[in-house]
Amino acid sequence: MRILDKYILKETFLTFLFGIFAFSAVFVGSGTLFRIANFITQYGASVTAVIRLFVFSMPSIIVWTFPMSMLLATLMTFGRLSGSSEITAMKSCGIGFRRIATPVIVMSFFVSLFAIAFSEYVVPWANAAYNNTVRYEIQGNTSPKSQDHIILKEIQDGVIQRIVYARRYDAETNTMQGVSMQDFVDGKLYHVENAEYAEWKSDQWTMHNGILYDVSDGETERTIRFDQQILPIQKNPKQVIREQKDAEELTMKELRAEIDVMRSQYVDTKKLETTLYQRITIPMASLIFAMVGIPLGMQPNRNSSSIGFGLSIIIIFIYYTIMTLSSAIGQGGMLQPAYAVWIPNIIGFVVGMLLLNRASK
Repeated sequence: MRILDKYILKETFLTFLFGIFAFSAVFVGSGTLFRIANFITQYGASVTAVIRLFVFSMPSIIVWTFPMSMLLATLMTFGRLSGSSEITAMKSCGIGFRRIATPVIVMSFFVSLFAIAFSEYVVPWANAAYNNTVRYEIQGNTSPKSQDHIILKEIQDGVIQRIVYARRYDAETNTMQGVSMQDFVDGKLYHVENAEYAEWKSDQWTMHNGILYDVSDGETERTIRFDQQILPIQKNPKQVIREQKDAEELTMKELRAEIDVMRSQYVDTKKLETTLYQRITIPMASLIFAMVGIPLGMQPNRNSSSIGFGLSIIIIFIYYTIMTLSSAIGQGGMLQPAYAVWIPNIIGFVVGMLLLNRASK
């Protein structure tokens, strides 16, 4: 690596770290501290619980700050280099714009990859730990509440053995409605039981008004109707509800599996699909913001820091406004979620390429 690359990367990386701390502080101050204070006043949360909440809340905040920090880093770094005539000095030595910008573009690409991995392996675990602390330590192990889309899985040696799906758990009647159970052998479906509802009574779940199918090679071999049938799951209502996870607590693999289960029951999964694909598009915004920030930062001025910070706020606002609209388009069915969530990145990529080409001339 040449001295010039090291110099530019060092300046960019230090500003990038500053951006992570700065934007994280804004998120913490505007939301997290307020929620924690609410837990203290309403539930008398202990000091250890409050510390855990703060720690567990940070990964989900940090993953959002990667693109913002990359944008701020490029604007401020190249603004400072341009304002002090260092860019002019580099060009006078025969170093082209593309050569100057390349190390930062490469850095932003690796930041995007790291952010994807971080959101896959760290953020879901931290979100689950945060929610469990709130539900079962601060608020107390209260009675289960009504909930839609119940999914239970039995996995042995990494192979799915059974999936139970219920459209809704009704806490008042202690029943699961719209129940479907699928049994697998060596990963292949061989038995299905569907029931109108399942009732928790005498320490077991009993399905009512249902039909069962024996399946072989994807074809139904036998069909039997039943009035009552024991649902072979050894979990009471509290355990069933506790096993459910919010989308923010699921990895991409788990999200895909949940989407597949819900699709098999003809449930609308557009919201979950949007969440799934945004696990890629939001981290990739680091690369997009670098492409936009580099040419915009190369404008000579004496107040590069303040201008760079102001520009970053404006660009971030525009990007996340478009992201919100594209998410609504995907969830509303106007466009497939897999395509809709890429709209802000595609727009940013086009704008970035135009700005880069203009700056290189």
